Amino acid sequence: MAQRLIQEQVQKQQLLQRLSAQQMLLVKLLEMPLTELEEKVHAELDDNPALESYEELGAKSKEQEDYDERGTRNEDQESEDYETQSEREERIDALDKALEGLGRDDEMPEYSNTGNHTQGADYEEMVYGDTTSFYDKLMEQVGELELTEHQRTILEYVIGSLDDDGLLRKDSDTLSDELAIFHNIDASAQDVDEVIKLLQSFDPAGIGAHNLQECLLLQIERKRAEAPSNLPLRGETSKTPHPSNLPLRGETSKTPHPSNLTIKEDDQTANYDLLHTIIADYFEAFKKKHWHKIQVALQLTDYQVECIQKEIKRLNPKPGAALGEAEGRNIQQITPDFIVDTSDDGHVTFSLNQGDIPELYISESFTDMLATYKDNKESMNRQQKEALLYAKGKVDKARSFIEAINQRRQTLYLTMKAIIEWQRKFFQDGDESDLKPMILKDIADKTGLDISTISRVSNIKYAQTRWGVFPLRFFFSDGYTTDDGEEMSTRKIKIALKEMIEAEDHKHPMSDELLAKKMKEKGFPIARRTVAKYREQMGLPVARLRRN
Repeated sequence: MAQRLIQEQVQKQQLLQRLSAQQMLLVKLLEMPLTELEEKVHAELDDNPALESYEELGAKSKEQEDYDERGTRNEDQESEDYETQSEREERIDALDKALEGLGRDDEMPEYSNTGNHTQGADYEEMVYGDTTSFYDKLMEQVGELELTEHQRTILEYVIGSLDDDGLLRKDSDTLSDELAIFHNIDASAQDVDEVIKLLQSFDPAGIGAHNLQECLLLQIERKRAEAPSNLPLRGETSKTPHPSNLPLRGETSKTPHPSNLTIKEDDQTANYDLLHTIIADYFEAFKKKHWHKIQVALQLTDYQVECIQKEIKRLNPKPGAALGEAEGRNIQQITPDFIVDTSDDGHVTFSLNQGDIPELYISESFTDMLATYKDNKESMNRQQKEALLYAKGKVDKARSFIEAINQRRQTLYLTMKAIIEWQRKFFQDGDESDLKPMILKDIADKTGLDISTISRVSNIKYAQTRWGVFPLRFFFSDGYTTDDGEEMSTRKIKIALKEMIEAEDHKHPMSDELLAKKMKEKGFPIARRTVAKYREQMGLPVARLRRN
């Protein structure tokens, strides 16, 4: 039956949510750490003469003086930009239209930013490892991929979950749970696995591996894939030889003398299959340096073992650390965004750390200039109106910036206030097991803010407490409801499980089934598969590997 290709136009209505310019500015300011925000505020003060701080109030920038001169110069000096009277009239009409909103109110609204929260607060800056350059290097590669918004969000979170070595210590189930808790994103473990495979194709090779074995295998596979496929391996005598029959690069005979070994950087014909076999099938022996066992099992010569060891030294067990060093990775001070104080009687208070952000105002000279427009509209020439249009643009920008700063402060204040109210017991005694189940939606409902806003704040802000400095995401945890209807945090369950495993008889460690039974007796009725899941998330091995 013949098939025809039919092309037709279809109308479809879609409701799209777009952020306004003010919302985008707020999002940008929210995501900035305090030190970067300080730089941003001072840059705005330098760039916008309509924006002033209490330190500079009354001062007039050179840029504004230049425009004052332009606005008061001789009216007879006509611009050469407009050659005809009609063009000049059109330009003036356009200026009038742009300025027509001015002067409608008797007074210009005053905008200021009272930035006196905790200025000069008594706090200690904590030092953290800054992985910005490492993160940015990977994000550059993300930009080269064609991804859906869903995939991009998952990938960004996975990259943020890498440790300093560039390894991904969390399993897909854990990442799936965290995406649901911290980002309100429904991502299955399979979705996460697909994204991890993409990450593992990034440079440097080995990035995104779950452990050392996978890290080395990824590097070997990358080297093998990049080796010219049209060149036979040196000494190869058949299409599918046994690994022990394949000489490594530099081998010139079946039994060469070790002194004749040369390893050349440009040699692309190394036997990566043999390396892959050793790391994949004999990893435990490799870790313990039991080369004799490997040599016997694969029937290798001493010379081949020597070549293998030299080739393995070319692999990088810490691809992330190497990338960080290459990009100038360093340690910098990160100041907390919140200072939480707990008195001896358990009373908890907090304040926002405003750092070196001054109080901001809109320049009085600019507001006065705009206020005169109403009374002098008819007598103003084109140059004066252009100066007013310039002033209006600067005032609007200053007003938007001050509003965004105030919105940022209000958002942070509401978020931290809600977290403290929810987790007050932890802030009083510092016991991690006292953290109650709390997800993004809980805080969003309590504050009236959007879940995405809570997500941004919780992932990038820090709170200094009596018990240490914590990222806000630390206070979020999924919940578990018992048969009696009691709700407890998964973190509390994990702590109890870890303590139970650490206290067990190491000669006779408990199986997951027995652990589940013991946990139920302690008031944590969880299934065996849940025990296995939490145990793996905490990096604890199975019973047979815990036996001494």
